[in-house]
Amino acid sequence: MPSFTEILACGTLTLQGQFTLGSNYTFLVEAALEGETCRGVYKPQKGEQPLWDFPANSLAGREVAAYRLSEFLGWNLVPLTVFRAEGPFGPGSLQQYIEYNPNYHYFNFKPADKERLRPVALFDLLINNADRKGSHVFFQKRTRHLYAIDHGLCFHAEDKLRTVIWDFAGEPLPAELLPGLQAVSQNPPAELAEWLQPDEFSALPARAQRLLAEKTFPPPPADRRAFPYPPL
Repeated sequence: MPSFTEILACGTLTLQGQFTLGSNYTFLVEAALEGETCRGVYKPQKGEQPLWDFPANSLAGREVAAYRLSEFLGWNLVPLTVFRAEGPFGPGSLQQYIEYNPNYHYFNFKPADKERLRPVALFDLLINNADRKGSHVFFQKRTRHLYAIDHGLCFHAEDKLRTVIWDFAGEPLPAELLPGLQAVSQNPPAELAEWLQPDEFSALPARAQRLLAEKTFPPPPADRRAFPYPPL
């Protein structure tokens, strides 16, 4: 029986529908391999809207880089994500679709669920997430596992952090997450260099080192916009 990774990476893709929210083209697909299927979220490079501050056709690769970094850290925040050289609309990222309640998001999370967001907040600091909206974090329906999605606007070498999750400003970083930061600061996963610009790859361990030195969640910056638009 093929694994989910094999199904997403090698399976035949069939379009199931389109997600209409968001500026980039995003599709629901079914991947099939050896009689096994898996639903996925497909983001073709040709559907990426041009941006002045991110290189063209780079967002799909950043989605893959975020998944691989999450796995390297052992935080398991990002659903399984692969890059498909061929797809219904050409090359793009393909991420395992997670069943969740889209009406339950950051802005109406119960207090106990908001308390679980520290790893996401730290992950966003590390990857320099420029677009952490309230709908980009959710809990899987069956397992209640915490997931974070939409990482196309990440890893820029310049400070771009925009997020709705500033709840933990001034708090110490969780001790159980520091070993992951230490690993990235000393030896970031070389495979990320395939998806990032050289200066972006170099900025990753530098951010980890700064976070380890400061040891606290920072407050929102006062000299620029710190929240995404729209927030949800």
